[in-house]
Amino acid sequence: MSGLGSRYWTEVMEVLRAIIPVYDKVNKVISLGKDDKYRLKGIKVRVRPGNMILDAGSGYGNMSRLALAEAHGDAKIVMYDPLLEMLANVKNYLLGSHAALCSGVFEYMPFREGIFDVVLCGYSLRDSIHLQQAIAEMHRVLKTGGRLVVIDLGKPDNYILRGIVSVYLKYFLGIFAYLAAGNSGLKFKTLYGTYVRWPKNSELEYMLKEKFSRVQFDKGMMGGAVIIAAYK
Repeated sequence: MSGLGSRYWTEVMEVLRAIIPVYDKVNKVISLGKDDKYRLKGIKVRVRPGNMILDAGSGYGNMSRLALAEAHGDAKIVMYDPLLEMLANVKNYLLGSHAALCSGVFEYMPFREGIFDVVLCGYSLRDSIHLQQAIAEMHRVLKTGGRLVVIDLGKPDNYILRGIVSVYLKYFLGIFAYLAAGNSGLKFKTLYGTYVRWPKNSELEYMLKEKFSRVQFDKGMMGGAVIIAAYK
């Protein structure tokens, strides 16, 4: 079963907890400035006014902030993250009464079946303990016709492109992260371990098609980034 497994997941969560103060700054650098561009591409049109939205792996609200703007402020958002420390920073990024906060893991969501119009996963699905189980839970909580939007690293099927992305993540990412945030940035090197455990793009698309009726699978950065919309 794909995913980080409970032991490595615990290690990754400790790293995420430690890098909260520099998270946005370093993400902007290591994504070559394209993190918000890809978030917006995924959210555009798929988030609509009046929607009930689950931001799964919300952090402190980058996807939620953009989704709320796309809905012209007319949406209810549940920000769901395993780290209470991330949710504690939400007030600095998302203001108003639009968001409810909830902590938990992807694999066991405390929500009724079929209550969300949209589930958002911005650079978070890769951190699942068990990927297939996480996908099944997201499918479960979506309404019929609901959309799962995933923005994440991609793992190219072409071995040459996959090698290029791997070299960047294993060697150059640490350098860029260090230049952006000093020693704290070096903790981002853990991202390579999550990439190693992440399925190839075609495998991820197949997993989603097993549960969802339609999947739109777009790629950027030579397949090193994916923008996915899966429809229930």
